[in-house]
Amino acid sequence: MATDATPAAPLALLAELTHRCPLRCPYCSNPVNLTRVAEELDTATWARVFHEAAELGCLQVHLSGGEPTARRDIPDVVRAASEAGLYTNLITSGVLAGGAKLQALVAAGLDHVQLSVQDAEAGSADRIGGTRGGHAKKLDFARQVQEAGLPLTLNAVVHRQNLDRLPQLIDLALALGAGRLEVAHVQYYGWALANRDALLPTLAQLEAATATVEAARRDLKGRLVIDYVVPDYYARRPKSCMGGWGRQFLAVSPAGRVLPCHAAESLPGFDFPNVREVSLRWAWERSEAFARFRGTAWMPAPCQGCEHAERDWGGCRCQAFALTGDAAATDPACALSPHHHLLDLAVQEAAAATDAFTYREMGRSPAPVG
Repeated sequence: MATDATPAAPLALLAELTHRCPLRCPYCSNPVNLTRVAEELDTATWARVFHEAAELGCLQVHLSGGEPTARRDIPDVVRAASEAGLYTNLITSGVLAGGAKLQALVAAGLDHVQLSVQDAEAGSADRIGGTRGGHAKKLDFARQVQEAGLPLTLNAVVHRQNLDRLPQLIDLALALGAGRLEVAHVQYYGWALANRDALLPTLAQLEAATATVEAARRDLKGRLVIDYVVPDYYARRPKSCMGGWGRQFLAVSPAGRVLPCHAAESLPGFDFPNVREVSLRWAWERSEAFARFRGTAWMPAPCQGCEHAERDWGGCRCQAFALTGDAAATDPACALSPHHHLLDLAVQEAAAATDAFTYREMGRSPAPVG
């Protein structure tokens, strides 16, 4: 049995190939400071990373961004991951990925496509994504994926401004031939934190959405798998973020930094290892950054000794930092946290706010919150 000193192999690698993206989503989960093209890992380095991931025990790789198909070498990247023996999942907006590019990805060994949508209605979807005609391109891309015989997951990031159309999003997933639908409530750190007032749903919306998901899971069993990621702002217990810090997943940023989760670069005081300098195995098994919040020994009261400690693993470190300024603090989603009241204040502020967004722009920083 693995211990905190000898962690078990990760299940999957999130390979963030680029921060370039044709969309301007106000809930973008990428870091505030984006990696420039000149700083991105090259194809050969990614190929080495994929082989190291397979040797470490990873079974699959999620090719993400930004928009991964913004890279000209994306077929070569997919081929390298496939040749390493990894199951390849492309996480894409679909806006740049159709036609000959999709055919090249299929020929390179792509196994699965995960397509993001901003809403079920074109006008709202394009407004949220900050594009013109993007939703129509997504629907056409989904058709091409189906024709290519690839399995499709639809990813719908939901919030106050589209949550009421969750039934239509479920219908859209069925119409597009998706086998899986991810209903993922916005998680509030990075750019999304700056837009929290415009995105945070009401309690009534959340309860209605949860009932919709439960009914759809029952009625569509065998036709559509629905994953449901809820927001923490109405919770009394934190969720097990990424299965626990450094326990099941690892990510590599476009610049090569090895991270316990894709948002970890938002945390100060970390020296995250880089694949240009160390192996993936060394980063996973020996780096201080991964060890710092792995397991339970690091936990403060009231987490230390709590019966839930090895279920939620302390919750989300990025959320703890975003709300309290201390990454080691008890996640405010826990009712026992001395900062739990901050979630109530956020809900009150959102209820009085407008629906105006601050859109994501390359080289631009969001306005501070609070």
